[in-house]
Parts: sequence; C-alpha cells; structure tokens
Amino acid sequence: MTELVKKFIGKECIIYTMNSSTEQISGTIGEIDGEWITIENMNGGQEIINLEYVTRIREYPRNKNGKKKSVVLD
Repeated sequence: MTELVKKFIGKECIIYTMNSSTEQISGTIGEIDGEWITIENMNGGQEIINLEYVTRIREYPRNKNGKKKSVVLD
C-alpha cells in the first residue's frame, strides 16, 4: 500500500477512510512513514492518517481549465 501511495506525494487528493460514516479528508499528501501518511489540509494544518484505515485515494478532480471542481460526486 505504501508503494502505491507514493505516487500521490505532493498532489492534492481526496482520501476516504473507514469510519461509522464514510469520512473524506482532502489535502496534499506530504510524507509517508511506514503505515502513516501526513496530509496538509487547505487551512495549512496537518493530519496524520494510518493507512490501515484508508479505503480509497484519488487525485482531486479538476475541470478542463485546471481549476478544482466545486462539487465532487461519488
């Protein structure tokens, strides 16, 4: 799993985790240390997530002009 996540380092992503309700975390993936990844969110704060609880990672969708989409439907 860590080798797959390394492809997303430095990219703005949406990370889906296992929670009672499917939680979404968005931000830029910083570094990977073993089973933990560091996420820098839009407000400049940082979060650390255990990869065992990650179900899906995807790059933040953008429109044809390169701007982030305001609504992400899954």
